[in-house]
Amino acid sequence: MLRLLNIELQKLRYNRSAKVISIIYFVLITFIALIASIEFSLGSVNFRVADQGIFNFPFIWHFNTYVAAILKIFLAIVIVSMMSNEYSYRTLKQNLIDGLSKKEFVLSKFLTVIGFALISTLFVFIVSLILGLSFSDYTEIGIIFSDMEYLLAYFIKLVGFFALCLFLGVLVKRSAFAIGGLVVLWIIEKLIYGLLKWQFFKGTDIAENISQFFPLEAMSNLIKEPMTRLGAVQSAATQLGENFTKNYDVTFLNVAIVLVWTFLFVYWSYALLKKRDL
Repeated sequence: MLRLLNIELQKLRYNRSAKVISIIYFVLITFIALIASIEFSLGSVNFRVADQGIFNFPFIWHFNTYVAAILKIFLAIVIVSMMSNEYSYRTLKQNLIDGLSKKEFVLSKFLTVIGFALISTLFVFIVSLILGLSFSDYTEIGIIFSDMEYLLAYFIKLVGFFALCLFLGVLVKRSAFAIGGLVVLWIIEKLIYGLLKWQFFKGTDIAENISQFFPLEAMSNLIKEPMTRLGAVQSAATQLGENFTKNYDVTFLNVAIVLVWTFLFVYWSYALLKKRDL
């Protein structure tokens, strides 16, 4: 496995665009810290965003992984371009001539996917820990390291999403079309959900129960939006007569769905390569 991973790292080493996009991604994650300095003025009242509890432990694990996951499209570009370059520069064919099997080739790409996800998760952990220790009102060890399942969910979400990008890269061979495929898939999922929700199963939860098995929706459900968890938002909603009853937990079902999709995307990538005459 180390040999396969080393092959991919050598390719990325000379890929300038991949390095630039990856740097942009990690820089943007560090910009989460800038939120701490944002200050609003409402009449005579001034307040900073950081003072509203978004960097409190353990809420910060939920908030930062949610925000960082939005930026995953940058690494998705790296994944699809990594795959499209194999066709453009004929390195895929050369690897196979040099003795690499198609199974090993797909495995090397998947190991790279896991590597990107692991590095990103570690980076988010470090940034969150620093921000939390700087701004959190609660710094007890037990509180700091609670709700860590959001980091696991973030890792699984990235692996699943990048596996989808890998499959699309193998399927269409061009990075622009692969990214376009993500958009098309998202639109299809939303259209199907809309039809189920407003056309076939009005007034029921059937649409939600079905759509949770869609690949992009399943990945989205791993880390639900965190802002309505904040005490200030909950209090404001109560005063307006609203009540949030959303389940913010990382559930086993959501994790299992994404893992199944991840396996399918990797398997389909191998099946496509195995079928094609390269």
